[in-house]
Amino acid sequence: MRLMHLRLIFTCFLTAGLACAQGPRIGTIDFYGLRKVTEAKVRKALAVSEGGVLPSSKADVEERIEKLPGVVEAHLEAACCDDAGKAILYVGIEEKGAAHYNYRPPPTGDAALPAEIVPVYARFLGAVAVASRSGHVAEDLTHGHSLMSDPDVRALQEQFVGFAAKYTDDLRKVIRNGPNEEQRAIAAYVIGYAPRKETVVSDLQYALQDPDDTVRNNAMRSLAAFAVLQRKQPDSEIKISPTWFIEMLNSIIWGDRNNAAVALVTLTDSREETVLEQLRERALPALAEMAGWKHLPHALPAYILLGRACGMKEEALQDAWSKGERMAVIKKLTAAASK
Repeated sequence: MRLMHLRLIFTCFLTAGLACAQGPRIGTIDFYGLRKVTEAKVRKALAVSEGGVLPSSKADVEERIEKLPGVVEAHLEAACCDDAGKAILYVGIEEKGAAHYNYRPPPTGDAALPAEIVPVYARFLGAVAVASRSGHVAEDLTHGHSLMSDPDVRALQEQFVGFAAKYTDDLRKVIRNGPNEEQRAIAAYVIGYAPRKETVVSDLQYALQDPDDTVRNNAMRSLAAFAVLQRKQPDSEIKISPTWFIEMLNSIIWGDRNNAAVALVTLTDSREETVLEQLRERALPALAEMAGWKHLPHALPAYILLGRACGMKEEALQDAWSKGERMAVIKKLTAAASK
């Protein structure tokens, strides 16, 4: 969508337990997956509220929520940050009979990365962390892979170009048969720098069903960059199926939903009717709730997708967003779709 600026952002996920040494305060709490179970019941089981600190035990809170009638699974994820610099807590649930996103079992092979890739990727993560703290997270995706404006990060990313060309087959093997999830995550990121993007699309789409969150996240980032290049060069041989991204909008994992929505904004830029029909059939309730999230940068991709799926023109979408009429648009579109 050219009228609105979208960018991939590096999000801080507190996965080992939501609390950290600084005891971050919660600025916003949002929910997804609620159909029959009420927000009030989930909030009571959550036992934390806006202004409080993140819970010390993610697992304990999830277990409490999962005891609610009708709840199959719960998932908490914290993202950084709202406009005041406070944590955003996302609470996802899967109800009985709700749409479910399936993952593959962990690979049982013995594939491993070439030794020289791992330390460079570790330095890359460190450089990204430094750049993120200083706010230097702008990136250029027009080459079909990320090149960040921060010179230290960019220099390391440029090494990935050489790795991806030299070790394409090794990276493929790790994605499909690597027993170590960290190495699969590295492979899913680095293979995105392959010189011929079209030859590795199937490997990255395979990684979208990996059981590890970070592997899926890196695969989505790589494919999202491919989609930018595909839009820039429509005659290229890059062919990305939107199917798995659409299915991920129903995932219980917030990162799956958020990054899938970002990628789909690019993939639906041409408003191909078959893709929009898939969105309507498989993900309209998910898009409606995501479009209503309080943190606007996270709500925007789903808002765009909801509007496109329901036939609303881009200019009208932008105008309503700019005027603060987002919730009225969501209500109108979902009411029309239900008929």
